[in-house]
This record gives sequence, C-alpha cells and structure tokens, in this order.
Amino acid sequence: MKAGFAAVVALAASPALAQQDFSKVEVKAEKVAEGLYMLTGSGGNIGLSVGKSGTYVIDDQYAPLTEKILAAIRAITPDPVRFVVNTHWHGDHTGGNENMGKAGALLVAHENVRRRMSVEQLGAVRKTPPSPEAALPVVTFTDAVTFHWNGDEIRVYHVPPAHTDGDSIIHFVKGDVVHMGDIFFNGGYPFIDTSSGGRVDGVIEAADRVLAGIGDGTRIIPGHGPLARKADLQAYRDVVKTLRDRIAKLKAEGKSRDEVIAAKPTADHDAKWGGGFMKGDAFTGLAYDSLK
Repeated sequence: MKAGFAAVVALAASPALAQQDFSKVEVKAEKVAEGLYMLTGSGGNIGLSVGKSGTYVIDDQYAPLTEKILAAIRAITPDPVRFVVNTHWHGDHTGGNENMGKAGALLVAHENVRRRMSVEQLGAVRKTPPSPEAALPVVTFTDAVTFHWNGDEIRVYHVPPAHTDGDSIIHFVKGDVVHMGDIFFNGGYPFIDTSSGGRVDGVIEAADRVLAGIGDGTRIIPGHGPLARKADLQAYRDVVKTLRDRIAKLKAEGKSRDEVIAAKPTADHDAKWGGGFMKGDAFTGLAYDSLK
C-alpha cells in the first residue's frame, strides 16, 4: 500500500488529527446567500443557515474546534444551534457531534451514518472506534427528509454509494445553495472510501443528479475546497468520468491494480487535479477497487 493512500485514509476516518495543533486553526465564515454561510477551519466545510426558525448546521469538523465554530456562529447570530445534519460519518465531519448534541442540537443523518458510527470501522490502514452515544445521530432517514426552516425548503436526500454508503446532499431550494459533502472535492480528485462502501460510479451519478437540478447561479458548498458553481461541478464530474472510463478499460483488459496504477491514467490531469491530499495513484487504486 502506498504511503499517500495511507495518509488519505487516516485523514478521512480519524476522529481527530493527533498531530494537528488545533489552537492555530482559524474558523472563518463566508456568506453564500441571504442567511446562508460556509464555515472553514480544519476538516470538512460547514454549512450554516440562520434566521427566524433558528440555527441549522451541516457537519461540525473536529471536537477541539467546537468552541471556535460556535464563536464564528455567534458572530453571525445569537441563536443556539438547533440542528446538525451530517453529510456522512467521517470524523472530520462528525467529530463535533458529541459537543453539539450535549449543547442541545438535534443530530440528523442517513441511517448508515449512525450504523457506522455505532460500531468499530476497519479501514485500509486503521481502526476507528465506535463513537460515544452522545455523538450518534438521534434522527435518521432512509431516502430523504425535508426541513421547512428559516423560510426555506431544505431537502436532504441520500444518494447511492459514492464517497461512502451514507452520503447525503442538502439542497436549500429558496436560497439556491447545495451542500454536497465529500462527494465533491472542488479542485481535487475525490476520495472513494471503499471500506465504507464508496464507489467512483456513485460519485459520477450523484454529480449528474445535482447538475440536473441546479442553474448556473447555484452556489455549491463542497466537502473540501472553495465555494463552487455549476461549472466547477461539471468540470469535476467530467474529469472523474474520463478517468473512471480509462481505469475501467484497463481493468477490463485484465490488468492488475498495480499494473493500472503503473499505467498512470491520471497523468495528464494531475497538475490541475492532483495537488490536494488525494494524488493520482491513490485515486486510481481506489477507483479500480470500487469498479465491479
């Protein structure tokens, strides 16, 4: 196993990054639309809705950052957090769940998120222990759930396995904003967590579904990377589809995982898309593994 891949899995699945100094992390808020914000710090991008109904949060990064996240929210609204919706189970998106839940927030996620958080997860390079009871979603759904909140219709829907088998996309219909969690890494290759049921085909299918339902002006909050628009998601989808087809062709020819990686199918895209923590070889191996 390549060291780069090991680092990716450890980053994505770890409840916290032991080597990171969270005291140096600055949580920043970027206005996306009226009453809607994206918060960045360390870990997955956070979505925030504020208004007359109360504060609604999507993902909550790592536990040591909870106070900084709440301080950033308080700078926008004095209202306490009423809901936290998790896009999937990884620790850089759910690490603050216990703190948020104990502070009074209702935790919501797809049923597979609670299922995976409830038991030990065995990834490619590490074990992730079960989350404490207080960190588990208390409201779960199978296909979709809609919030009528802050004057908006917030549609939360599950997609077939993509980044994991518990991915949800959140669409603020009136605000014209979509949060895609780690199905969308803006500017980088996606991490396909095959140990959690992830599939490269699912990433493409989920992107197609979102693209079919939004306009050019829709703002998209990715799991990682800067705020995006439809053109950014289209470019991401197209490169993932191109590379998926190359990898699938090599696999169909009978080439082994190592042989496909050695063929460098991502080489002509690495300069633009391989600059993040997910490098071309790691993406190739995971995509290969996920193809049936």
